[in-house]
Amino acid sequence: MPAFPRFTALAESLPATVPFVGPETQERARGEAFRARLGANESGFGPAPSVIEAITREAALCWRYGDPENHDLRQALAAHLGLAPDCVVVGEGIDGLLGLTARLIAGPDTPVVTSLGAYPTFNFHVAGFGGRLVTVPYRDDHEDLEALLEAVRQHDAPLVYLSNPDNPMGTWHKADKIVAFAKSLPETTMLVLDEAYGETAPPEAIPAIDALSDMPNVLRYRTFSKAYGLAGQRMGYVFGVAETVSRFHRVRNHFGVNRLGQAAALAALQDRDWLTHVVEEVAKSRDRIAGIGRANGLVPIPSATNFVTMDCGSDVNRAKSILEGLGARGVFIRMPGVAPLNRCIRVSAAPDAEISVFEQVLPEVLAGVPATIG
Repeated sequence: MPAFPRFTALAESLPATVPFVGPETQERARGEAFRARLGANESGFGPAPSVIEAITREAALCWRYGDPENHDLRQALAAHLGLAPDCVVVGEGIDGLLGLTARLIAGPDTPVVTSLGAYPTFNFHVAGFGGRLVTVPYRDDHEDLEALLEAVRQHDAPLVYLSNPDNPMGTWHKADKIVAFAKSLPETTMLVLDEAYGETAPPEAIPAIDALSDMPNVLRYRTFSKAYGLAGQRMGYVFGVAETVSRFHRVRNHFGVNRLGQAAALAALQDRDWLTHVVEEVAKSRDRIAGIGRANGLVPIPSATNFVTMDCGSDVNRAKSILEGLGARGVFIRMPGVAPLNRCIRVSAAPDAEISVFEQVLPEVLAGVPATIG
């Protein structure tokens, strides 16, 4: 039967894209659950017990819509950041907020600059609003600030995306370089600064709030999905100059942030002891993953995130064979999707029991994978 005939030309021109194939999809295909879930950069350490209590208390009221203004959470985030509440907007994870950003700025054929191999969901949103991606390669496994700036200037791009720390490589630039990059951009170019992994980064990687707070062309994005352990609740926020941030209220889904997520995020923000605990556990897990990689001839790349990316050698097919071999043995991981980054695999930090499964299985996989695959 033919499709409905009046979809937009833009929608008809787009492929049916899934930025990430979920582990659940893979589990259905293989007919059993993974033994170790180490691919989605979630926090297997979970949310704080106080957060679980808050969700439990709020569950009986889930028949109510969530507060469309996210008032209590915005007030708490503003106090946490040292900003006015009007400088903060809450959304359905960073992914949802990136979609709103693309809607606000990226029209048909609008040039949008990003790194080749950087977070693909941003690209998905840009394409969905007809934008034209301009990509520059990584340099030494870092996003290339100089090349990004040159591309912005060459294409007069109104939007540039940068994640710091970076996904998928886990690398980072120091705060002073990020600030210098932001100040070098034309005033007509919006910097989308994705700081999803800020809590697990060294302090010198994250610019102080006041270092960028007076720049109308900078938006900073953070999430409760990583260190706070709330990936399933889809809670993120963006902050910047109030007049810039206010534009989100013109296009956002005002009831899109669910009630349980609001309660969970508020409780998570208040439980600083649990956040400290998780950050310490992530650091220990990163060290262990890196050690396992080195013991098996892989080269871990220093990471400021909740995952470790490991170089499997110059042969892209070898990295893919390792990923597939681990998956066949019940260990879910991922790998970057674009050369030359796809010579690597990426392993999320997790509790010791799951890392032990990875430690056991990796040598078995490598025993059947040649050092190079033609």
